[in-house]
Amino acid sequence: MRITVFGAAGEVGSRVVAEALRRGHEVVAVVRDRARAAAVPGGAQLRTGDASEPADVVRLTAETDVVITATRPAPGREHELPELTAVLLAGSAVTGARLLVVGGASTLTVPGADGATLHEIPEFPPELRPIARACADQLAICRSYPGVDWTYVSPPAELVPGERTGTYQLGADELLAGADGNSTISMEDFAVALLDEAERPAHSRTRFTVAAC
Repeated sequence: MRITVFGAAGEVGSRVVAEALRRGHEVVAVVRDRARAAAVPGGAQLRTGDASEPADVVRLTAETDVVITATRPAPGREHELPELTAVLLAGSAVTGARLLVVGGASTLTVPGADGATLHEIPEFPPELRPIARACADQLAICRSYPGVDWTYVSPPAELVPGERTGTYQLGADELLAGADGNSTISMEDFAVALLDEAERPAHSRTRFTVAAC
């Protein structure tokens, strides 16, 4: 399978690249800044491009089976996230590639909170509200976009560097927690879940979430 990863030098993106290579896939790793190439695992085909530029998206995803976007805007530029996602959706409409979107947890409902989503509860950190709103807009754009086979993947409350166990639990629209009560998953296992979905599609045009068991 040929997989193109945008945001390939980021914390999540680099782990997605590593997991895809581990499974023997052909990986095109896209970075916006060539200076960050060292963060991309060896074995990938390194390309420079901008996911917000329609021509770059079409050029870089031609003949690609699956596109995975793990991009995140810098603080203060959160509004760019839904705009960038719209460009990726449009590119997938042209090339026919499936699009897997690494999204946010903000729109997941919190168990025992009377239907409130994560970013609606009082305990949600104020400094994270801009990216939370951007992720909510990002999901809304995916849900309203016709003719593209997209999947939106929400992490749990905490997505952190850690160990690859190869195990995780699956959910839909409710925040998950493990046996210890913590809503978390390692970036390594999050990448496992993404590649499992890439290889065995089960969530076409919908959102799912994962967490450690």
